[in-house]
Amino acid sequence: MTSPKIAFLASEAPIAQQARAELAARYGDVAPAEADLIVALGGDGFMLQTLHATQAYAVPVYGMNRGTVGFLMNEYRADDLPARLATAEVAAINPLSSTAVTVDGTIHHSLAINEVSLLRAGPQAAKLRILVDGKLRMDELVCDGALVATPAGSTAYNYSAHGPILPIGSDVLALTAVAAFRPRRWRGALLPKSAVVRFEVNDPVRRPVMSDADGKSVRDVASVEIRSEPSVTHHILFDPGHGLEERLIQEQFA
Repeated sequence: MTSPKIAFLASEAPIAQQARAELAARYGDVAPAEADLIVALGGDGFMLQTLHATQAYAVPVYGMNRGTVGFLMNEYRADDLPARLATAEVAAINPLSSTAVTVDGTIHHSLAINEVSLLRAGPQAAKLRILVDGKLRMDELVCDGALVATPAGSTAYNYSAHGPILPIGSDVLALTAVAAFRPRRWRGALLPKSAVVRFEVNDPVRRPVMSDADGKSVRDVASVEIRSEPSVTHHILFDPGHGLEERLIQEQFA
């Protein structure tokens, strides 16, 4: 059986760089464009970076934790890597597509695997108008912000903002408020994966708002439209019994 061609990518952390050198010397290393699969060494942030950076190659990514949180990563172990890769479970996820328009009319397109968030960028609360599939659902949400999360990202910022954990196979998105002031204690909504969510910023000059898609930020937004992007699929590999579905269930009983 021919061993897969592996591209090893690592964050800038010394522990990740050390692991990359060890694994590359042991199993060989190729460029991502030539690889059968990619091994990402770091934390969840680096995994997201890797998925975005290697999207065009359409190869699965197997992460090993050399960072902090590691929700999207497997346990680091240098031994028996080809066997682990051969038996790994695959989670297929679609990112969100974000179109943000700034006050001056500039348009910014981004993809987000976890969530797209809007956050106040000044001392005053944000005032957001929410439309779903073109229908006005909330005329004004006064808040610190709001976000739309995928199932894969539902345990990240969404969960910290008291949003729901979504099963990985569910065709659902979470719309979650961040510190809602009015309507008081409004936590958000569950929406079908096909939904198109549009946020319009009321008074964006006096109450500036920024948007963020997996760490890619845009300041002074006037509106942000968010939808699932079915034309893009990321494949993440997990050790058997430790896949995303199991991890999402564990989080709810922690």
